[in-house]
Amino acid sequence: MYFVYILECADKTLYVGCTNNLERRIKQHNESKVGAHYTKIRRPIILKYFEKFDTLLEARHREHAIKSWRREQKLNLIKYKK
Repeated sequence: MYFVYILECADKTLYVGCTNNLERRIKQHNESKVGAHYTKIRRPIILKYFEKFDTLLEARHREHAIKSWRREQKLNLIKYKK
């Protein structure tokens, strides 16, 4: 199982990522010295949205698509998926 996720950082910016262990990855974003520099300097982060995929290829395609969106589109996805 793979996940594409959207995080909201302390400065209200959004971060899109992909992982096979969502719980571990969120913990890394909030606590670890390794991982994404972007979130490391914008802690704490909050998980706002995620989707599940069966394959890494599907998840990577979706991650790439969401990353290309404007902020407003990402916020709409978060808002309407709840």
